[in-house]
Amino acid sequence: MLTRLGGLLADAALGLPLRARPYTVERDVAVPMPDGVTLLGDHYRPAGVSGPQPVVLVRLPYGRAGLFAHAFAAPYARRGFQVFVQSTRGTFGSGGHFRPFTTEHEDGLATLAWVRAQPWCDGRVAMTGGSYFGHTQWAVAPYADPPLVAVSPHITGARITTAFYDHGTPGLENALRWSVAIGRQEAGGLPAPLQPPGLRARVDRALRTLPLQAADTVAVGAPVPFWRDFTGHAGPGDPFWDSTDHDDADLTHFPPANMVTGWWDLFAAAQLTDHARLRAAGVPARITVGPWLHGEPGELREIVRSDVRWLRHHLHGGPAPTGAPVRLFLQQAGTWLESETWPPPGVSPVSHHLRADGGLSEQAETGDAAPRRFTYDPADPTPTVGGPLLERPGKQGDNTAIEARDDVLVFSGPPLPREVDVVGHVRARVHVRTDLDHADLFVRLCDVDPGGVSRNVVDGIRRLDPRTVPADDVTVGEDGVLAVDVELFPTAYRFRAGHRLRVQVSGGAFPRFARNLGTGEPFASAVTGRPCRFEVFSDAAHPSRLELPVLS
Repeated sequence: MLTRLGGLLADAALGLPLRARPYTVERDVAVPMPDGVTLLGDHYRPAGVSGPQPVVLVRLPYGRAGLFAHAFAAPYARRGFQVFVQSTRGTFGSGGHFRPFTTEHEDGLATLAWVRAQPWCDGRVAMTGGSYFGHTQWAVAPYADPPLVAVSPHITGARITTAFYDHGTPGLENALRWSVAIGRQEAGGLPAPLQPPGLRARVDRALRTLPLQAADTVAVGAPVPFWRDFTGHAGPGDPFWDSTDHDDADLTHFPPANMVTGWWDLFAAAQLTDHARLRAAGVPARITVGPWLHGEPGELREIVRSDVRWLRHHLHGGPAPTGAPVRLFLQQAGTWLESETWPPPGVSPVSHHLRADGGLSEQAETGDAAPRRFTYDPADPTPTVGGPLLERPGKQGDNTAIEARDDVLVFSGPPLPREVDVVGHVRARVHVRTDLDHADLFVRLCDVDPGGVSRNVVDGIRRLDPRTVPADDVTVGEDGVLAVDVELFPTAYRFRAGHRLRVQVSGGAFPRFARNLGTGEPFASAVTGRPCRFEVFSDAAHPSRLELPVLS
C-alpha cells in the first residue's frame, strides 16, 4: 500500500496521469564487464507480461533507490515499460573505481550487449536520462551496432567538458560542488539543498583555497578523484579528456533523439549545438528549452513527461510527438516559441557598440577615443551573481554591487522604445590590451529595469593564454591590441520597453570561474597571483561591440 501511495505521489509531482500498471523489480542483477568487474542493476518488468520485450536502459552514478528510482525508473515501469537501471562503475555496489566520464564508453557498450542477450529483451533498447546519465547515452549511442531505437540525453552535452572548462576557463564552483556531492554521496546525510551550514562553509572556504588541488580535502576531508582530474588536466588541449567527449563522433547511425534543457542550465549551449548537429546529420531530433536551472522540478517534470510520449512512440508504437522540433520558452514574455530549426528563422544580428563615455549604441565611434582601464586583482577577485549553476541560487541576480566596483566597466544603452526579443547566440568582440599574457576576459549582458536594477541575462568568458593566442577567436594587432571574440550563452529573452541594455566587461567572475592568477603556473599547484591591468578600446580603429540576434 505504501509503495502504491508513493508511486501515486511521485506521478502527481511529475505531472503524470494517476493511472499505472503494477510491476516487479529484481534487485542487484550482476552484469559482468570484459575486464572482470561486475556492475549491478535493477530490472523493472511490467506484471503479467511474458516473453521478450523492449528495454529502457538507464546508467547513472547516483544510486538506484530513493529519488532516482522514483523519478527515473518507476514512472516508466508504471507506464508499461521494461526498465534496466544500472549503477555505473564504482558506485552503489558496482565494482571498480568511479573515475567520472572515463569508462562509460566501454562499460556502456558491454552493458548494452548483455541486455540484448537476455531472454527478457527482444533486442530493441532505448536509453534515457539527464545530466551524467545523459552523458552515458552519448558514450554509447553513436557507436551501438545495431543502433539504439531512441535516446533522450537531457541536460547534458556530447562535449561534456564544456560544463567544466568554458573557453579555457575552469568552471570552479560547479566543478567543486559536484565533486563534493559525489565525494560524499554514499556516506549518507542530507541532499545538497539541505546541506548543513558547516559543509556549506567548508565549500565556500575551499573555493578560495590555494593550491586548488587540495580544495577537495578542505571541503570533504578526503581526495575526490574527479577533482584531482579536473585540476590536474585543466591546460588547453589536454589529451586526458579526449575519450570523454563525443562531439566528433560519427552520427550516421545515431538514433532519434529527444532533449530537454533550460536557459539557466549549464549544458544549454552544448545541448543546442548538439541538436543542430544532429539535425544537420539527418537525425530526427527534438529539443525543449525552458526557464529552468539544472535539475529544477519543472525541468524534471518536462523530462519525464516528454520521455513517456517519446518512448511510447518508439518502443510501443504510440502516436508520434506533435509540434515543431524546437520549442523555446521566451523569458520575460511568458510564452513559448516553436521552430523547425535552431536558431529560428527571422533572426537578424544587431550590433551595439561600446562607447568611450560608457554608453552603448548601435552607432560606433567615428574617431579617436581613449581606452577605458581597470585592474583585476586575484587577491580580491571580481565576484559574480546568478548564471547557469548546478546549485541554487542561479538564474538572474541583482548586479548593482558588482557594477559599482572599480574592476568592472559598464556600458549602458538608452531606454528601449519598444520590446526587443533576443533569440539565439549572443556574441561580443572586445578590443583589449593587458599587461600580462595570462588573463581572463568576462563579458555580461544585463537587463536594467526602469528602477535602475541591473539583472544578468547571458555572459561569456575567454581565457587569454599565450599557448592559445592568436587563434580563430583572438587576433593580435600591430599595436598589441587583441580583438577577442567572446561567445556568450544562447538565450530567448524579451527586453521590455523602457528597459535598458547594459554590458559589463571585467577580468573574472568568481567563484563561478576560477581566478586567473596571471602567472601561467599549473592550475592545480599555483599559489601566487599578480594583478593585471586592462585597457578596453572602443575607437574607430577598435570597434568593440555586442551582437544580439533580434527576432523580427
